[in-house]
Amino acid sequence: MKYAGKAHKVGDHIDTDAIIPARFLVTSDPQELGQKCFEGLEEGWVKRVNAGDILVGGKNFGCGSSREHAPIAILGAGMPVVIAHSYARIFYRNGFNMGLVLLEIGDDIERISDGDELEVDAKSGTIQNKTTNEVIKSLPVPEFMTEILTSGGLVEYVRKKVA
Repeated sequence: MKYAGKAHKVGDHIDTDAIIPARFLVTSDPQELGQKCFEGLEEGWVKRVNAGDILVGGKNFGCGSSREHAPIAILGAGMPVVIAHSYARIFYRNGFNMGLVLLEIGDDIERISDGDELEVDAKSGTIQNKTTNEVIKSLPVPEFMTEILTSGGLVEYVRKKVA
C-alpha cells in the first residue's frame, strides 16, 4: 500500500461537519460527497485536490459526530490517505471501515507543510517528504486492518470472510 501525492494541510480539531456539512448528507455516493468535501471549512476547497493527493490533519482530526460520510467524502475527493497528529477515535474506526488509510504521527506533523510532495508506505509506516528530503515514521497499519483496507472496507472484508 504505497501512495504519492501533494499534501493538503488542515488545522487542529477539524470536525466531521467541516469535512462534510450535514446539509450534503442526502446521499452516500462517494463522488457526490467528494465534490463537497471540506465545504464546511472553505467553499470550493476540493477544487485544489488531484486524485491521489494526501490529506494532512492536526490534533483530534475527525471529531464531532460519528457520521461515516466524513471518510467517504475524503475518499470521494480522491484522497486515499490521511496523516494526522491524532484522530478522534470514532473517526479512526470509521475511516478504516470505509477503506481510508490513516496514519498518526504526533508532533512530527509539523514536518509537513501544505503543498509538500509526499510518498507514503502504509505497510511500513514510512512517510517520505520529497520536498524536504525527510523521512517520518508512524506505526505501520496492523495486518488485520490492512486486510480491511485492501478489501475496500469492512463490508467487503466481511463478505470475503463469509463467502
